[in-house]
Amino acid sequence: MNALDVLGFGAVLAILVFVGRRGAVSADAYLVANRSIGLFPLVATLVMTEFNTSTLLAFSAAGYRAGPMAIALPFVFLVGLLFYMLTVARAWKRFDRLSVAELFTQRYDASMGKLASGLLLVAMTGFSATYVKSLSLIFAPLFPSVSAWTLSGLLTLIVLAVVVRGGLPSIVRSDMVGFGLTVLLLPALLIIGWTLMPPGALVQVFPPEQRTFNPVAQWTSAALSFRFVSTLIVLTCFTYIAAPWYGQKIFAARNERTAFLAVGISAVCIFVLYGAMVIGAALYRASAPPLDNAETVVPAMINQWLPSGLKGVGIAMLFTAALTTLAGVWSAMAAMLNADFRLASSVRGQRVTMAALAVLCWLGANLLVDDVLNRLILANIPVAALAFALLAGFHWPRATTAGA
Repeated sequence: MNALDVLGFGAVLAILVFVGRRGAVSADAYLVANRSIGLFPLVATLVMTEFNTSTLLAFSAAGYRAGPMAIALPFVFLVGLLFYMLTVARAWKRFDRLSVAELFTQRYDASMGKLASGLLLVAMTGFSATYVKSLSLIFAPLFPSVSAWTLSGLLTLIVLAVVVRGGLPSIVRSDMVGFGLTVLLLPALLIIGWTLMPPGALVQVFPPEQRTFNPVAQWTSAALSFRFVSTLIVLTCFTYIAAPWYGQKIFAARNERTAFLAVGISAVCIFVLYGAMVIGAALYRASAPPLDNAETVVPAMINQWLPSGLKGVGIAMLFTAALTTLAGVWSAMAAMLNADFRLASSVRGQRVTMAALAVLCWLGANLLVDDVLNRLILANIPVAALAFALLAGFHWPRATTAGA
């Protein structure tokens, strides 16, 4: 990055610090923004909560390896979030607490609530560790002499500094900044990549004969299978309904209608944004020298396709995507510790809790995460374990604690 790029990155970072500077005055404001978020801010925060660097790097790497057919991966979130909208969006807003695990306490018993909360906290620690890891992968080429421990620690500290004072309201304001950057830059990258690609290069790199369809077995290519994608769709449907980071945002919505519409709109937006990056990665492979690591394709696109000044803004966009997702998960974890275990109910206690969670996730990123996508999927398992008890708790009056 040259001086203009550093200036562009610094300008975005300054905006994030500015919007996050205002401190929350009550625990309710810190955790659920006084339950007053309107439609556009809720859409922005739901989109940016899901639009994270871990999934972005993993999906783009699939686009780099498998080509345009990898658009099936973003379809996972379109189906999964529409399922969320139809099954639990209104129900969560009617429930309207601090933690999704409180449903298990109220509907079943206290021990079931504690078990649910523990499983979700383990899962969110895993998710956060992958987000920190992917963020350090993005910035590693810019600071080749800095160790992974140090770089990830500094990035984690910056994320914490932006949001720890204001809690969820600061996170929502940061999400709105990130959403604006993302919807402007990603289409620009896609258009630039399309104009730079030689005619016919996409078909040469990803010829149709490499793909086969067997309705009994699977649709395959060298890098992606229909069986894998269809499994992810089912997994996503049965994990997002219990996702605390989404539940907390729904609790913060102004009303049920706002929550319902925001989830549906965000599902379409997330599909389009991830889809743009998958196609962009395929275009990059068709028009640029091969990469040693497919997970670095998005930073490579930004580096080679954007002019000076905008490169820094592009890297800042990726940083913002990681920041908003990380902070959202930390906030949901802090809310669960407060609601389910009666820890740190004051604003000051919530800030200390969030800082402790940041340290825990930083350690996990450096000690446990080797492959981003595989660890990201692995972290879904404790959430998926709760799915049937959750659906039954909302929609089946005869559900019992033993069944759960």
